[in-house]
Amino acid sequence: MPEGDSIYRAARTLHTALAGQVVTRFETGLAQLATLDRDEPIAGRTVDQVAAAGKHLLMTLSGGLVLRTHMRMNGSWHIYRPGERWQMPPRAMRILVATAEWVAVAFNVYVAEFVRADQMHRHRPVATLGPDLLGDFDPAQALQRVRQGPARALHDVLLDQRVMAGMGNVYKSEILFLSRLHPDTAASRVSDEEWLALMELARRLLRANVAESSGQAIETYRGLRRTTGRMNAEERLWVYSRGGQPCRKCGSAIASRKDGDDARVTYWCPACQALR
Repeated sequence: MPEGDSIYRAARTLHTALAGQVVTRFETGLAQLATLDRDEPIAGRTVDQVAAAGKHLLMTLSGGLVLRTHMRMNGSWHIYRPGERWQMPPRAMRILVATAEWVAVAFNVYVAEFVRADQMHRHRPVATLGPDLLGDFDPAQALQRVRQGPARALHDVLLDQRVMAGMGNVYKSEILFLSRLHPDTAASRVSDEEWLALMELARRLLRANVAESSGQAIETYRGLRRTTGRMNAEERLWVYSRGGQPCRKCGSAIASRKDGDDARVTYWCPACQALR
């Protein structure tokens, strides 16, 4: 599942390949994008930059257009040399942006739209985002958003992109485990100092997974993410996706359950993360 680190890495790679290049071909299977392309052709525009905003990938084109995509659960951006074989079937292609040197393809992406660049500051999906954990993060502003919100459990607040942008389901479970906090702990019962420590831990883990040394491959829902610091791929996470397996610290069976309308699974150790 794509989280802030995945989108950041994808944006970085796409920017390196496409920035300053002229779009020679644009294709899409999404009606809204196709309509604008018919009226205001994308081919011939220059890719000015590609950047991440939380879990949103923003491709800015000349002429004042921004292509906003959100990966949801299974979307991904790939980049290929012209003529190179794709790693996914053509039927999964939703957006294609080609230059003379590269072909960028969005697979299984259904949340996509063109936004006028001068309207981005008021465009709700991006304008309402909280401080970006991988950007110019303001912990005081994030803490203020935590305190202003309704009474909720930690697992819910951590996934709220209006509080902090960039954290997803994997980091939620991992950070709560490392902080020895039960997912159902009321956010109001967590002190300011604990919240600031949670935020700093989130930033540290996310940044470790987007460092230059973490590789240049575009990975939007699988692969390189690790929180344990262990190099063995089988031991790279503490609790996520390990329901029923022994805790790496105490040996207790990892618990799991589905939460919310999206049925996202939360993982925790009942012994290490006793409910307050």
